[in-house]
Amino acid sequence: MKYLMLVCWDAEKMDAQSEPEPNENAKEESFPWLDDLRARGIWVTGDQLASPRRARSVRVRDGKTLVTDGPFAETKEFLVGYWIVEVSGEARALDIAARVSSCPGPGGTPLNMPVEVRQVMPGPCA
Repeated sequence: MKYLMLVCWDAEKMDAQSEPEPNENAKEESFPWLDDLRARGIWVTGDQLASPRRARSVRVRDGKTLVTDGPFAETKEFLVGYWIVEVSGEARALDIAARVSSCPGPGGTPLNMPVEVRQVMPGPCA
C-alpha cells in the first residue's frame, strides 16, 4: 500500500531559511533515514516545497481565474514537503512518520514536526 506523508513546519522558521534561486540547484543533503528507505525499496517519491511566501492560490469564479499570493490557510504551520512510501500497511507508515518527525534539524535538535499520514487510494488518475 502507498502512503502519503505530509510534513508541516513552523512558517516563520521556514521563511527565515535561505532558499536557492530558481535557476540554482539546491544543495544535496544526506538524511540517514531516507537513505535507509531507498536501500529497502520503500521510498517512492517526495520533495521539499518552496516557502509559503512563494505560494499562490488559484480558483475560478464566474469564469475568471483569480490568483492570490500565499497559502489560503491561516495557520502557523505550513506544508513543507511530502513523501510517498510503499509499505505493507498503516502501522509501518506510522513508524516511518515517527522517524521523520523526530529527525534532527538545524543544530542537530529534533524538529518534532507533525507528519500527516494518508493512504493513497486507487482512482481514475492511477
